[in-house]
Amino acid sequence: MVATPLSPSHHPLAEDIYRLEAGEALLKDSPDHLLEVVGILASYGIVLDAYSKNLIYMGDYQFLVFFDFFKYCNGEITLAKLLRHWWGDRINYEYAEYTARGMMWHGGGGLDDYLDTPDFRATVDRLVRKKFKFNPAIRLVHRVFGDFTVEHMRYMAYLSGLGQFWRVMSDIFTSLSDRYDRGEVRSLAEVVQHIQDGLVADAARPIVYSVTVRGETFDLLPRSAGLTFLPDTAIPYVEAIFFRGTPFLGTVSYNAQAGQIPSEQAAFAYGALNADPLPTRTAGVPPTLLMQDMRHYVPDYLHELYRKTLRGEGDLLVKICRSFQKSMFCVTTAAIRGLAPHPLETTDPEQQRANRQYLEGWMDKIAPTRIAFANAGCPAPS
Repeated sequence: MVATPLSPSHHPLAEDIYRLEAGEALLKDSPDHLLEVVGILASYGIVLDAYSKNLIYMGDYQFLVFFDFFKYCNGEITLAKLLRHWWGDRINYEYAEYTARGMMWHGGGGLDDYLDTPDFRATVDRLVRKKFKFNPAIRLVHRVFGDFTVEHMRYMAYLSGLGQFWRVMSDIFTSLSDRYDRGEVRSLAEVVQHIQDGLVADAARPIVYSVTVRGETFDLLPRSAGLTFLPDTAIPYVEAIFFRGTPFLGTVSYNAQAGQIPSEQAAFAYGALNADPLPTRTAGVPPTLLMQDMRHYVPDYLHELYRKTLRGEGDLLVKICRSFQKSMFCVTTAAIRGLAPHPLETTDPEQQRANRQYLEGWMDKIAPTRIAFANAGCPAPS
């Protein structure tokens, strides 16, 4: 029996499908795109390192601390550090918390499922009784409003889970920058392959979370739960943060009568791949804080590219936002390739058809994003 050759795709993003099947990225390859993506990921890797450490610190030491004034100090509380914090001369850890809340709200994956189990609730109950053994007021609150403390610890688990996820991504982006500096990365396809290799290498990395109170350890996310990096943090992160996101305060109305926000959570399209590059500098638009953090670590070669544009660095945060969005299309490409049912380079017709169906499903998600804007005016690689 002769296998039927793969027919052309009729999907509106067929060109993007063909590019993925050819081993390329969603973002078209060009020297400027390569420089932008690697440069912004180099900066992002440094920021994620700080975010990861703080989230893990909060999960380990700020659990059941209801007035956590010093949660961003990572356990080092000095007058000089507090003055820098109040002055704003610091990493904006608020963005990391914003992201964790977004993941928790959208849910998905084994982490979200486990936090709804009786085992998790029972562990939280034992933890609260141990921590507040000599505090009858909190024990009474826990007895009457048990969901309050359980929800608090769910959030702590998400802080730790996201911190562990970002730990891996920070290392991937930092090593990518090092390889680029050594001349080992010369195309976006190689960028995507580097990220994909990193995702695959840590796919089965356990996601665990334990806290200790007066010598007793409480396994809130035990190893026996079988939670791992790729299915339980990476994939939910892509869905919640890259695609769905949350509406930015100050840019749309939350008034139900205004009808500016979809009534169905699954219809949200405010993620990193959908967002307009609009750093408004207003409180309540956390992505602006991420751009402000990354601007401190932008490599010189990327600064030089920005200076050559019409406005120079006058709209630096907007430029960083655009570069960041382009880089996230490359990260998404790596995830798409890594999760494909068969290697995208396969020559087996049946596997090619299965991959085609898989890619068309992804393109339904990609279609509403800003991929066309990211690729607009991009010259063909020489």
